[in-house]
Amino acid sequence: MKHLILTAAAVALSAGLAHAGSHSVVRMGTEGAYPPWNFINDAGEVDGFERELGDELCARAELNCEWVTNEWDSIIPNLVSGNYDTIIAGMSITDERDEVIDFTQNYTLPDPSAYLAMSMDVDVMGGAVIAAQTNTIQAAFIAEKGWTLVEFATPEETIAAVKNGEADAVLADKSYLAPFADEDPDLMFLEQEELIGGGVGMGIRESDGELKDKFDMAIQSMKDDGSLNALITKWEIGETF
Repeated sequence: MKHLILTAAAVALSAGLAHAGSHSVVRMGTEGAYPPWNFINDAGEVDGFERELGDELCARAELNCEWVTNEWDSIIPNLVSGNYDTIIAGMSITDERDEVIDFTQNYTLPDPSAYLAMSMDVDVMGGAVIAAQTNTIQAAFIAEKGWTLVEFATPEETIAAVKNGEADAVLADKSYLAPFADEDPDLMFLEQEELIGGGVGMGIRESDGELKDKFDMAIQSMKDDGSLNALITKWEIGETF
């Protein structure tokens, strides 16, 4: 799933220590711009797979939770500095992130990354320009391959780049791209897919071990009774456990 390059987060680490311990209200931080994982609905509220999942996890953990949104680029630094208590935003569990924050166990398996283009003739390994959202696992993957990468701040801008000719294809989570392919006859999936990342989990400050344990137990209980698989199927996120 989505990746974040860690810079200011390390500097802000000490600020988060003041927020360790019990929480009267747990603030659930998300992006609100990555359907079906998380988005803002017509009523102006956080919605999607992770809203439904997060609400159920809070209920099982007997926590009083509220939702806040934050732009993707600063979502880890603002967790560490205490602006909210968790990240639940389609964030892949990675070694790089784990140096700065902790993660719960995964609540989804790795989602295939797919290429969306306006022609099946695009050769991603042959000099094509590939768009990706900044600081994602897809952007890192393209850079590591040495392919031509163009980055954008939001996922919507990556789609626009393909449609206006700035990029030949976009690489993103297939679950995010699928509605665009279904709704726009000019957009199509290439056959090639990539399996990147180690699944998605909740980001927690390293000082909040008690909170992490509560969410770990809640996630495990949903795995055990099948309700997590039911949500994954409902929102068409990917493979079930």
